[in-house]
Amino acid sequence: MNICDAAYVAGLLDGDGSIYFKRQKQKKHNRPGQPTHNVTVIRIEIAMTDKDVIKWCHDLFMCGSFNERKVKQGYKRQWRWRVSHRDALYVAKILWPYVQVKLHKIEQIIDHYEPRAQELGDNVVDLALEREIRKLEHAR
Repeated sequence: MNICDAAYVAGLLDGDGSIYFKRQKQKKHNRPGQPTHNVTVIRIEIAMTDKDVIKWCHDLFMCGSFNERKVKQGYKRQWRWRVSHRDALYVAKILWPYVQVKLHKIEQIIDHYEPRAQELGDNVVDLALEREIRKLEHAR
């Protein structure tokens, strides 16, 4: 995957996508007296009416699911690419330098799975430094 593809998908995510990050209690079985468990639901999805673009995102990252989204009668057909949990981490780490609007949610996903990533310096880079490097590379 090249930089342009990642930046393009980040723009799609900022414009037409959503990121769901929520901690909640969930029952494993629906029987009385069963304990609840703390779970974290993590999802990144992009939905739109252009099937080819969504299929391209699915093929580009080679993860998640690609399917038709249910819409109300009379609306245009929509297609959705969705990734969750560890696949969402994989996508978040690739799109992180390019996302603008949903940056906080992307960072929540990365911090959830890799809370010490900034200290280790191996997976997540400094955004300001990354942008300066990109400017210098582009100026050449």
